[in-house]
Amino acid sequence: MKREQLMKWLLAAGLCFASVPAAAEVVNSSASGFHVRQTVQLVVPTPLAYGAFIQIGSWWNSEHSYSGDAANLSLSVTPGGCFCERIPKSGGGIEHLRVTYVDPGNRLVLTGSLGPLLYEATAGVMDVRVERIAGGSRVTLDYKVAGFADGNAQKLAPLVDSVLGDQMRRFRAYAARRPKS
Repeated sequence: MKREQLMKWLLAAGLCFASVPAAAEVVNSSASGFHVRQTVQLVVPTPLAYGAFIQIGSWWNSEHSYSGDAANLSLSVTPGGCFCERIPKSGGGIEHLRVTYVDPGNRLVLTGSLGPLLYEATAGVMDVRVERIAGGSRVTLDYKVAGFADGNAQKLAPLVDSVLGDQMRRFRAYAARRPKS
């Protein structure tokens, strides 16, 4: 993907979600990196929230996949496991993130560069924490990315934040409609 195409894709993705209220924050950003945070509260117990999160192919937005179908996404929740995507049309695939830490029901840490960040000289850490709160659970996703990115990480931060915000809203809706048993 050429640099111009990458920037157009990220800009289009950001504009798609500009009208959606932000429930997130760009914690920090600079020319060489950023930290975005998404938090959702759920009226479900923590085991159900965690279980829903790891069913990533059931709630991820297909528009933010290489294959065009979130059903091709999978998440193997074991150290060294993969948040991967099959691309049936070509017989190929992609590793979006690699699982580096698992505390079942509580925390999941993944490393890698999501989406078009893959084509930049960046490295990322996604830290997903599930906490018990009164009436349910809170899921916090922190994504920290650092690297070259042609010195445009500051510009990419709000776009990545917007895309992850959409994903977390979809996750919240999915978790809320799952059976409570």
